[in-house]
Parts: sequence; structure tokens; C-alpha cells
Amino acid sequence: MNTDDSRYHKTYPVSWSQFHNDCRALAWRLLEIRERWARIVAIARGGLVPAAIIARELDIHFIDTVCISSYTLRSRGSAKILKSSIGDSEDCLIIDDLVDTGKTARIVREMLPKSHFATVYAKPDGRPLTDTYVTEVSQETWILFPWDSEPQYQYIDPIADISKSLNG
Repeated sequence: MNTDDSRYHKTYPVSWSQFHNDCRALAWRLLEIRERWARIVAIARGGLVPAAIIARELDIHFIDTVCISSYTLRSRGSAKILKSSIGDSEDCLIIDDLVDTGKTARIVREMLPKSHFATVYAKPDGRPLTDTYVTEVSQETWILFPWDSEPQYQYIDPIADISKSLNG
């Protein structure tokens, strides 16, 4: 992996299909917690796609955003609030794609302390800040989301052919 950040030793590529299925799994969990949610607050940008999927699955039409800029693969800076949200309540869902270190989650939880915080993926450092998540990945893993990566066809010989060439 070509990165300036030595924290990430692994990558976890996620396809559109897998991501959609993981979001549906999160929606099922959220439905078990509360039959009707009043609104979603998506953490932009990563929370926009899962918020749209979950909004469809749970028939939620009120969607707002919180916009915070905190890091990219190459750099981490101080978090900058670009847009906040109002209307904290127990029937409000905060949605993000991932909780990593918890820096962004802490900020949003302070803004909306009564709301339910849900992410598709969680890393150990940020996991305690989420109320609901689907999949945990290790702290040193960089998740390659489908909107951040480009699918490319790669021809790889079948294992049987590789084995034949190795065994002569």
C-alpha cells in the first residue's frame, strides 16, 4: 500500500455489493432497536452512501448532514466542523461508514448526545463510541470503500495452471 501513514499495514477492499449488504444488515439491527426512526443525520462524506441505503430500507425521509473534515489516507489534521446539525432526539440516527479513532464520533456525539450512533464498520479505538455497527476491522487496516477505488479487471491465471507450471 502506498501511504505516508505507517499505521496502516493492511487494506480491506469493499465492493459495492458487499457494502450494500452490510448496510442492509445494519438496517436490520436498527429496526430491531426501534421500529420507527424520525430522521437520519449523515456524517459527510463517508456517511452519505450508507445513510441513503439505510433511509430507503427503513423508510426514513428526513435526512440531514453534519460535515466534518478530519483526515485522509495521507494526513490527519485537527477536525474542522463545516456544518452542524440540530434537533437531537432519541429517535434520531447518526450514520457514518466507519468509526476509526473516534475523533469525529466524539464531536458528533457532543452535538447530538441523545441520538443513536451507527456505523457500518468499526475499529477498536472508536468502537466504544458507537451504539450499533456491523463489522469490526483491525485498527491498522485501511478500508478501501467502493467510492474511493476504481474497479479494474485483472487477469490472474487459474490456480490449476499455476500449479502445473510450478510442478513442471
